[in-house]
Amino acid sequence: MRIVIAGNGLAGTMVAKTVRELDSSAEIKIFSEERHHYYPRPNMIDFLAGLLPLEKVFAFPPDWVVRQKIELHLNRRLLKLDLEKQQVTLEGGESLPFDYLVLTTGSVPWAPPLKGLGKSGVFYFRTLDEALSLIDYLQSRPEVVILGGGLLGLEIARALRTRGLEKVTVVEVYDRLLPRQLDQEAASLLRRKLEETKINFLLGRVAEEIIGEGSVSGVRFKDGEIKPAGAVIIASGVRPRVELAAESGLKVNRGIVVDDYLKTSHPRVLAAGDVAEHREKVYGLIPAAFDQARALAYNLCGQVKRYEGTIPSSTLKVAGVYVTSIGLVNPEGNEFTSLVKKDEEAGIYKKLVLKNNACVGAIWMGTKKNVQEVARLIQTGLDISRFKEDILEDEFDFSLIFER
Repeated sequence: MRIVIAGNGLAGTMVAKTVRELDSSAEIKIFSEERHHYYPRPNMIDFLAGLLPLEKVFAFPPDWVVRQKIELHLNRRLLKLDLEKQQVTLEGGESLPFDYLVLTTGSVPWAPPLKGLGKSGVFYFRTLDEALSLIDYLQSRPEVVILGGGLLGLEIARALRTRGLEKVTVVEVYDRLLPRQLDQEAASLLRRKLEETKINFLLGRVAEEIIGEGSVSGVRFKDGEIKPAGAVIIASGVRPRVELAAESGLKVNRGIVVDDYLKTSHPRVLAAGDVAEHREKVYGLIPAAFDQARALAYNLCGQVKRYEGTIPSSTLKVAGVYVTSIGLVNPEGNEFTSLVKKDEEAGIYKKLVLKNNACVGAIWMGTKKNVQEVARLIQTGLDISRFKEDILEDEFDFSLIFER
């Protein structure tokens, strides 16, 4: 069985690793546009912060792929898919047949409709090479504006402050930070904690133009105000890389459409990770990429494994504050109710979102205690009606629910 994998990020690497665990004889070839071996993207944040040396960014030693009998081709791009002949065309014109093709081409940063994006000093933060270029540039341009107050934007801001940059400003078009993960109260509490670390915030603001003669000198907003900056980092979201799939005739919507077995519209082509769209959802989250890759590999090896979806979950630690968001946290409709407990002085905020007395979402901020139990509660959908009065208390025993 010859398996060709496009992309050596988390999903592609995990597919290859799992296939090798299940099948010692499969021929596995990975093609990557990057020049680096696999590195977990969260490691880039610690590298940017100066907390992790470059050699520690990578997940495995350089000879790992050799020991796993995986052929890794760096700096090799797939240009074309021929589904009828079951072959791919590589940069340079070489054609390569496959028994199964796995598309884990990931995503690329979404660029907002701004003037001046092409100026020197505008950065994205999606690859290790971009991180290396940013670190080099910031040595002479330490004043930074980050466009995007989501998870990535806040992680970058935290890393830059840890690195020692004094002037870091986060701009968010919504009126609060982490608009997908937090409600208004939790976001306000988080903002106050982050401001203690000297990160500046401009919320509800729309950038119109990146200004400067050749290189960045600032950001102009729609109201005419100008924020000086030596560098601008775009952290306003991503979009799946579907061009290759679309050109070959595979079914594409927001992402490459896959079924519960991670198969695309062609039975010999599968997809996972940021590029995959499952049941009309494109997750763009590490847990989903991991779950999909594992299920895909099992299916490739003839061990049927159904992927039922992943409950969105993210955990962030900034300024010593843990922020966990799971499932539905800002639902609309009378069928939802919420349980809330907060201690502003301690920086603690707990919220459970309920539907029919089952937990469907949670915000858990300021503490890691019971995060795993809350996640399990959402996964199992157990009735918690008997425990509403006490479940948010610090000493609540979750085994009372699970052992019933």
